[in-house]
Amino acid sequence: MAAVAVPAGFAGAAPATVITISGDQFLINGRPTYPGRNWRGLKVEGLLLNARMVQGVFDDLNPATARRWAYPDTGKWDPDRNTDEFIAAMPAWYACGLRAFTINLQGGSPEGYSREQPWINSAFRPDGSPEPAYFTRMQRIIERADELGMAIIVGYFYFGQDQRLADEAVVLRAVDYTTRWILNHGWRHVLVEVDNECDVGAYDHPILQPARVTELILRIQGQTVPDGHRLLVSTSFKGDTVPSDNVVRAADFILLHGNGVKAPARIGEMVRLTRQLPGYTAKPIVFNEDDHFEFEAPANNFVAALGDYAGWGYFDYRLKGEGFLDGYQSVPVDWGIHSPRKAAFFRLLAEITGSTPPTVTK
Repeated sequence: MAAVAVPAGFAGAAPATVITISGDQFLINGRPTYPGRNWRGLKVEGLLLNARMVQGVFDDLNPATARRWAYPDTGKWDPDRNTDEFIAAMPAWYACGLRAFTINLQGGSPEGYSREQPWINSAFRPDGSPEPAYFTRMQRIIERADELGMAIIVGYFYFGQDQRLADEAVVLRAVDYTTRWILNHGWRHVLVEVDNECDVGAYDHPILQPARVTELILRIQGQTVPDGHRLLVSTSFKGDTVPSDNVVRAADFILLHGNGVKAPARIGEMVRLTRQLPGYTAKPIVFNEDDHFEFEAPANNFVAALGDYAGWGYFDYRLKGEGFLDGYQSVPVDWGIHSPRKAAFFRLLAEITGSTPPTVTK
């Protein structure tokens, strides 16, 4: 298997945004996120409030399915337009208080939830080498986030697309390429989610499953640049699931998912049960996927996460019968704040963080 070239070293300006961890808090440029902020008696300082925006570099390399994602105004799918509009929307998210988002190199289901996933949306070829256009689009998003002061959770693999990689050696090749690509560009605001929901049972490669995924966490953590910097790494589990102790022990931060959690009290219980695991030491806990809303209600999953000092992430897909403006995961995506559900999330986020409420236009 031939080696794949990665950038030899960072030659650009020093990074504007550096994310680090101190105990159970996230820091941006040496200060806790939302410094000094409390909301209704709940501590917000140090949390990572985020959204699942996984389709920012989406494409479909399967000609038989690519037509599904056509924009309503042009009748065509355009991956560069998708990334352009993503980047154009980022300042509005930041102004409302969003400090991070998850974006995946193999995306997520462009239908929200899918039984079959015949499309080909992967930044990796079957031999583990990169699809250059994906990495070009990702670089544009990463660099804009750096300028704005936002962190990015970059997901390497998704269970609807990992089968595109031929075998375990290829998985390792993709991991090493992507890790060096991030490190050698000099970015310091990128966090890693090895794979999305490692325990769903749909991953083809055992190394992406709970018993062995820590091998990849440790592999990524073991790669450094000359000054000793390495990436902060975790992986996630499916909704309403407390992660396994081996992952909690190895990960730099803990990712939880709230999908399927209808009672907000369960959100707090998941956080407490995670902290009770033998392998847990003080480190941040953050939900980076939850498709339950009710943002106007006094009790909802977002507020429940804050109650147990965990960050929370908004997952929004297009429900049956909804239109183009709805959903951040369903392709084609309107990346603006143009639906009532999106506006409700960003209004609550702005209130919690003391930021500017969204301006909603159609």
